Amino acid sequence: MDHPNPFAASLQWIEDVFKSPESLKSTTKLIVVVGATGGQGGSVVSKFLSDTSYRVRGVTRNVESQEAKVLTSQGVEMVTADLNDYESVIRAFEGAAVIFAVTNFFEPSMKQGWELAMEIEFDMGFNMAKAASKTPTLEHYIWSTLPNPRKISGGTMTVPHFEAAYQIDNYIKQDVVLFPKTTFLWCAYYASNLQLPLSTPNYLKSLGKYVWMQPTTPSTKIVCIGSHRDNIGVFVHAIIKQPYLTLPGKYVLAHYETLTAEQLLSLWSVVTGKQAEYVEVSREDYERLWPHGGKEMGLMLRFWEEAGGLSWSGEGLVTGDKLLAKEHLGLTKRDLVGVKEAFEQMDWSGI
Repeated sequence: MDHPNPFAASLQWIEDVFKSPESLKSTTKLIVVVGATGGQGGSVVSKFLSDTSYRVRGVTRNVESQEAKVLTSQGVEMVTADLNDYESVIRAFEGAAVIFAVTNFFEPSMKQGWELAMEIEFDMGFNMAKAASKTPTLEHYIWSTLPNPRKISGGTMTVPHFEAAYQIDNYIKQDVVLFPKTTFLWCAYYASNLQLPLSTPNYLKSLGKYVWMQPTTPSTKIVCIGSHRDNIGVFVHAIIKQPYLTLPGKYVLAHYETLTAEQLLSLWSVVTGKQAEYVEVSREDYERLWPHGGKEMGLMLRFWEEAGGLSWSGEGLVTGDKLLAKEHLGLTKRDLVGVKEAFEQMDWSGI
């Protein structure tokens, strides 16, 4: 005699629930990622797509771009928002439990100069912070920012793209709703920076070797994240999973290793098989060679050279808080992609 399955009703309910998109939404949290098609945002999207406890919404200016369509095919909800338009940011953030926010200083800087780029970046950061503060579902806000060279140097140095970002830090700290939900993320030097025109080694035919002309000493220490396209998402995921460590208002340094400028070039030479020489040039000559971005990069390298080990420690000097690094988040180098491995992933055939 056949007996009815006493669990049939429960099994049917479970099957029905997981067939319903709306029910899935109620059992997962929404992370909204600004700049989803870019390097930092793309890394966060990639990491959270592998975590089934989250739904991913990507924010971009053009959902019809090829990059956006690829993300849509992977299950990302892609939405359009103009970071200069507060109301569009409010809509993009609707329902978010987690928001990853980042701006792009260099795009407007290359077109309109760094002075105007600072204003544009501040306005974008302000709109995102204000919109996040008004998002009632928000649990965690990760703001991709940078240290304060003015504070660290006692007012003697500044770096425009650093300054534009940390001014938003100050705004967030004054928001009694948003600050307790915020983690400030410092992203160190990308290995991929060596593919930028002003930072890539150049071949000199008369020497038969590559020359890396930089406006800093070869011994200047550069804190590196390695592959930002792989590692930033790993850091953000670790931040979200450990709010007892990363909230309220804690600072996290996303880095893999610290190398001197000369060591950085040596790794590049090993990976590419190209003989290379480090040549220190004056900041004036560097800016003359690369008028678009040369001053900005020169100021940053000068700050790192002169501030040394204090370059990434400004907040701790003032607040006494410990700057969190990979070790504090339970991450090891095995979880990340270092500079050498990042160089190996890149195509150097065009130089």
